[in-house]
Order: sequence, then C-alpha cells, then structure tokens
Amino acid sequence: MSKTTIKKAIESAEHPILLETVTQLKQAEDDWNQSRVLGIDTEFVRERTYRAELGLVQVSDGQKAWLFDPLALQTHEPLVQLVKNPGITKILHSGTEDQEVLLHAIGELPDPLVDTQIACAMLGQPLQLGYHHALKWLFDVEIEKDQTRSDWCKRPLTGRQLHYAAMDVVLLPEMYKTLRHRLEEAGRWPWLEEDVARMQRVARETIDPEKVYMRFAGIGRMDNTTLQVLKYLARWREEVAIERNRARGFVVSDASLLQIARLKPSTRTDLDAVEGIHPVALSRYADILLRLVDEARADRDPVEKFEQFDEKQRAQLKQMRAIVSKRSSELGVDPALLASRRELEKLIRAVTAGEDPPERFLGWRKQVVTEELLQQLDQ
Repeated sequence: MSKTTIKKAIESAEHPILLETVTQLKQAEDDWNQSRVLGIDTEFVRERTYRAELGLVQVSDGQKAWLFDPLALQTHEPLVQLVKNPGITKILHSGTEDQEVLLHAIGELPDPLVDTQIACAMLGQPLQLGYHHALKWLFDVEIEKDQTRSDWCKRPLTGRQLHYAAMDVVLLPEMYKTLRHRLEEAGRWPWLEEDVARMQRVARETIDPEKVYMRFAGIGRMDNTTLQVLKYLARWREEVAIERNRARGFVVSDASLLQIARLKPSTRTDLDAVEGIHPVALSRYADILLRLVDEARADRDPVEKFEQFDEKQRAQLKQMRAIVSKRSSELGVDPALLASRRELEKLIRAVTAGEDPPERFLGWRKQVVTEELLQQLDQ
C-alpha cells in the first residue's frame, strides 16, 4: 500500500471529470482503454419505480475520476464497451444493485469483475461491510456519507454530490491491489473468483411472477386457499409493477395483499373494510382484486410452499449452524460467508427432497463445510 497513491486518488476526487458531451466522452474512452483495472460505481434512485433509475456512473483508475452523466449523454456505447472489455478488470464494492442497474440501463454486466465487499469478507470482515468501513479498515481513511440519499436524477448536481460520487470510486483500484495480494497469500483468490461468477449468473436471472408469493413471510402456515389467493394477487401485482415501472408497494402494499389473502373479500364492501389499502389503489384495482380472489378460490390445485420444519429438521438446523460457526471461527470469517440460516434451510429441504445441494454449497465450500453438513444430515 502506497500512501502517495492513496493521497493522489483522494485528491482526484476534488476535481472529477463530469462527462456531459461526446467530446469529453471520447477522451475518457481513450483513457479507459489504456487501463487494466478500473473502479466502477453507480448512483441511482429507486423510491417509486420498479426499476432503479440510473443517475450517474463513476469510473476511476485511481488517478482520475470520471462521472458519466446518462441524463446528458445521448449514447451509452463507450460505457457498454468498457463493461464488456475483457482486458479491463472492473472493481465494484457490494455490486449486486450496481449490476442490476447497469444491466437494465445499458444491457450489459461488468466482466471481468471483482467485488471488494466479498473480498473483505474472505479476509475476516463482516459479509455486509460497507465501502466506508472497508476504507477505514484497509487504509485508515475516513470519508463522508452525507450524500447517500441525494436525488441523483435531479440536475444540476451539486459540487458536494460530485465529490461524494467520486470518492465512492477513486480508491477501488488500490483496494483491489491490496485485497488481491492478501487473498492470494491466503490461498483464497479462487474463492473470490467463484463467488463473483455466481453473483453474475444470479444478476442475469429474471424474476418469475409465478414465484413472487414465496417471498412473503409466514406462507408455510397458510392453508392452500389462502396461499392460492396470495399467489394470484402477488403475480398480478408483479406484472402491473413491471408494466407501469412502479414500485410494488405503490401498486398495492405487501400488508394489504396479505390481508386480502386472509380475508378473501367477495364484495366491494368487504374489500373496503380491508385496512391499509390506499384509496387510489381501491378506485383503480377494486374490480380486478375481487376477480382475482374469486378465481383463486376456485383453483383447487396445490400451491408450492415451504413446509414448516419438524422437530428433527429443527434439530438438524441447530447442529448445522453450530458446524458453520465452528468452521468460520477456524477460518477467521463471518459465518454468513459460509452459509446463512436461510441457506442452511434450503440445503435441508433439498436433501430431504432427494435433490442435489444448492449451488452455493458446491465449489470451494464443498470441502470447507458442505461435506460435514451433509454428514450431519445423513445421521
């Protein structure tokens, strides 16, 4: 780690290059193509919309910071070519949402990619370590977080916003160098490559409206009719949200869908009595909601759900969590890096159903923890 390099990176955030014209973009593209490693970040707004609205893309080689303004530029092609370029490693920190936003905005995912949040976790930091805390841990550098909730789609952007956005990316190349060295020393660089590859595959998966009801808590305790109504309602809401690009809760809230599923109103008066439904949603969707409830009640097909664990499975889960805790302590990593409670539940359900373990339990985790977990299940 070079203090001079870090100082220069931080100074570059004081005068970021805002890309608003084709000429500026061309010069930036020439500079990007001379780099082997570039940090990338995005700023976006997602409050009322289904898809996040891209407000800014930050790029840095550790010496300069470029801020790509998608609202000012008519073409995204140079950015597309950058994220696709196999000769440039792109660095993100906690890149799940950034990938989603970029895939929607420009149709491509950064590749090859390194996620520094996952890299930090493989060196003993919390799995959800934020960028600001990562900088403090690695370089003893503290940066401000005061623009986190800015409206990144409102123009003009302020000087504070531009500086904040640049600081979120200028140290990523140096983070990559430091983390790669430490991971290679620990023999864990292949771990990171594997987890990032899986993250990229997941980012390309589309949401199945037929399955969205399974996101609701407590479905294992619902009878088939109630669950069928919830499935119909959740599928309809997902399709409306996608079509209108509205956040799910701005169509009809989760709480309201659950209430409708439980009460199964058959008249407008019944529906009006359901607490929490916004008057606008009632006026717009009342007839549709009543029709969906009626259709769902007539559908006698069984609905897939996660059955509640029996006493034996609860005991297995407890023992498996103890195994994960022990192995993570031996490895010096966050237990969630190996397997969260929800992932262990998925493993138990898969084995019980005679299926292969979920993908997350293969690869480097197979020898590290999965084989011991499966032995526990066999017992």
